[in-house]
Amino acid sequence: MPIAFSCDLHASGAEFAHFWEHTVGSGHATLALRADWQQQLSLAHAELGFRHVRFHGILDDDMGTMIDQNDQPLYSFFNTDQIFDFLVSIGMRPFVELSFMPSMLASTDQTIFRYRANVSPPKDYELWATLIKKIVGHWVDRYGIAEVREWFFEVWNEPNLNAFGDAKQDEYFKLYSKTAAAIKSVDRDLKVGGPATAANAWIEDTIQFSIENGQPLDFISTHHYPTDSFGKPGDDTVTQLAMSTRSALRDEAQTARKQAGDRPLYYTEWCTSSNPRDHMHDEPYAAAFIAKTVMEARGLVQGYSYWTFSDIFEENYFPSIPFHGGFGLMNIHGIPKPAYRAFELLHALGNEILEVVGEHDTVDIWVTRASSSITVLISNFALPQHPIGDEEVHLTMRGPNLAKDASVRVIDATRCNPRAHWEELGSPEYLSGEIVERLKQTSRLREESLKVSNASGTIDLAIVVKPYSVTAINIVF
Repeated sequence: MPIAFSCDLHASGAEFAHFWEHTVGSGHATLALRADWQQQLSLAHAELGFRHVRFHGILDDDMGTMIDQNDQPLYSFFNTDQIFDFLVSIGMRPFVELSFMPSMLASTDQTIFRYRANVSPPKDYELWATLIKKIVGHWVDRYGIAEVREWFFEVWNEPNLNAFGDAKQDEYFKLYSKTAAAIKSVDRDLKVGGPATAANAWIEDTIQFSIENGQPLDFISTHHYPTDSFGKPGDDTVTQLAMSTRSALRDEAQTARKQAGDRPLYYTEWCTSSNPRDHMHDEPYAAAFIAKTVMEARGLVQGYSYWTFSDIFEENYFPSIPFHGGFGLMNIHGIPKPAYRAFELLHALGNEILEVVGEHDTVDIWVTRASSSITVLISNFALPQHPIGDEEVHLTMRGPNLAKDASVRVIDATRCNPRAHWEELGSPEYLSGEIVERLKQTSRLREESLKVSNASGTIDLAIVVKPYSVTAINIVF
């Protein structure tokens, strides 16, 4: 049975900011020194509109930011300059995660990830504050105060997890206080925030601490994934997702929005799942999830940083398999996945959103408007092990103008799905340049003409949408 939706193009819409383009995630600071990382980020900035990038480890030993030289601190900001010079050169900015602990300051030998980042609190908080003041002051000197005031300084990463320290709130608040004071001593208008927690934690506690202790808190940051707290210990990713709810991230963001009050709210990590080897990251499932999740977060957040833009990523190990279920929007060869193409469709949306009437268990529709066109975005999404199938969608739109032209672009199992074509080739571990280019072409969005019924001030659209698909219909007036 066809699914009926309607939209009144005569009506005024609401402002629709592209909040998801504020920031995108990456893995580890030293990766940003690689030429292929820089090429991929340049493409993501140009085609998807991302304006900031966030990554771990700007203070790690492998960046050489602070090392022990004959029992004295030796500071070197050359590598950070190489990264930030590049970002500024392509029109981007850093969302600076201040992590992790230089060995010289480490109070224990606790580390995380393959690159062994130390996650202990500083053994000397005054020396930590000196490091922060020196490096932030250096960036102000190099890039100018007007530029650095547009950056964001986030204190640590997921301090509520034992993996990133002792998970003690009072210890984090001490670190936050010292860090914020050091940043504000450089310039009071620099933006500092946190708590950068996993699973939406500590938001109200951080605000209360800030108020009671007179600490600056310019924004709230946190993370969430649809696999958080669903299922039971030992469950695989599919089971965790099956136990989730279809709009879990929207519901969590609504709660976080209320907790944050008037403070800007930035989700600095979210993804299809928290599994770094999840085949669904590579598949159309991710595209449908992204489209729905982003559109449901409108009006709730100021930034929504997808984790991550690239599979050039080494928290576990650096892979050689082209499609290994990594977090990235692009694989290690820079081949865009369906998830990348979902962000490409989102980037093309207008800046005004109109009300759509109608609902369905798996199909969602949004209509955005630009100066002389509208875009209809359709996702067909269900969680794993939940029912989903082909759906015939009918959309009726009343409007003052006749449509001059209509076109459609689709992401589904047979379109924009390079992993499927790689599997058809026998899933080779190492790719020739020719195959890489062929898979890049396979990944591209294709624009096709679409016939619409257009009479008596009404536009009628009828289209069949496949499971785990994203469809964008552009109508020009």
